[in-house]
Amino acid sequence: MEHTITIQSEHAELAATLHYPAHSKLSSSGQCDRWPLIIICHGFIGSRIGVDRLFVKAAREFSKMGYLVLRFDYGGCGESTGDYGAGGLDVLIEQTRSVIDYALTIECVDLSRVILVGHSLGGATALLTAAKDHRVKTLVLWSAVAHPHSDIVRIVGKNEYEKLPRGGAIDHHGYLLTSRFFDSLAQHQPFEQLRRFNGDVLVIHGTSDDIIPVDYAPLYQKMFWLRKEGQCDVELIYQADHTFSGSAFSQDVIDKTIGWLGLQQNRKKDWNDWTI
Repeated sequence: MEHTITIQSEHAELAATLHYPAHSKLSSSGQCDRWPLIIICHGFIGSRIGVDRLFVKAAREFSKMGYLVLRFDYGGCGESTGDYGAGGLDVLIEQTRSVIDYALTIECVDLSRVILVGHSLGGATALLTAAKDHRVKTLVLWSAVAHPHSDIVRIVGKNEYEKLPRGGAIDHHGYLLTSRFFDSLAQHQPFEQLRRFNGDVLVIHGTSDDIIPVDYAPLYQKMFWLRKEGQCDVELIYQADHTFSGSAFSQDVIDKTIGWLGLQQNRKKDWNDWTI
């Protein structure tokens, strides 16, 4: 079951789609099973649909496995109101937290299993959100940005970026990206802030990604392993591009994510079954 909803944030009304777990139902006493929650964070000037409908496919597969899934458009993207290029990472983090606020008002959500799945710049946004919002328990990063400012400048084009007037904006595929937007990107360093998140992390990257270097995946793992708590696993998908285009690649990233999440849950269950 899927519902289109609107979530209010400080800067925009966020269009979203909510996927209920398959076969979910109330017990005779009116109680429900506690559903793990997945929130999908799309990338730079993307949408909650994704390239080749990646996020739609993922959400439906996750819901079949018993997850409550929420995918949404950041302000100024997709069907949301607002101006994407007027803000920056601070606004994206704030909007992600607004989505978490909404999702946790839904009855039957398991507060101990709040998962952010972030793609590209959405991966960095998910990480930075988790670093300051302890309601997030698990992270899954798909083709994640590691250096927001330099990565987005490279995507936009250095020549175009150098045309940016102070206090002005440049047009990138119809999105007006302001100097404030780029300044905000420069103020956040995921490799530094990730130590504030102590949950488990899965990093997935395609080896043929020509947008965000696949070398970021092992670097992320190395930095996550320097934390005192939490583990980090890496999966590389051979010949997959930045958006896992193609049915085989998209299914692979979805299957690897579902498999890993299941293993984490079983591991925690087995640990809780131990008695001393």
